[in-house]
Amino acid sequence: MNLLDHLNIQIDAVDAQKTIISVTVTDALKQPYGIVHGGINAVLAETAASLAANAFAPADYVAVGVNINTNHLRPVVTGQLVTTATPISLGRNLQTWNVEIKQIPSNKLTSTSTVTTMLQVKPKHV
Repeated sequence: MNLLDHLNIQIDAVDAQKTIISVTVTDALKQPYGIVHGGINAVLAETAASLAANAFAPADYVAVGVNINTNHLRPVVTGQLVTTATPISLGRNLQTWNVEIKQIPSNKLTSTSTVTTMLQVKPKHV
């Protein structure tokens, strides 16, 4: 089972110009104080950016995350988290993504991230 399956992350749209994923808030995503763990924001951000980067990647390449900066803006205890990744810069080797996470149904911004990905030759076993 991979991380997306384990956390029930849904892939809603994948494109190099806009990728959207979502997850329903459950106790499995929360830290001991009852709010969504900050690591979940980072997981969602890097997942959305990596999916977008791989949509941009040439056939023999795979995108991997090399840096992430996440700002947690407000606590989340219920609802759904919708994550949207859009490109800031699409370079030949490095790509930088803006990622926003909003809580649904309030549509309030809960987290922002900047994610940098790098294209590398796809390993033979993938």
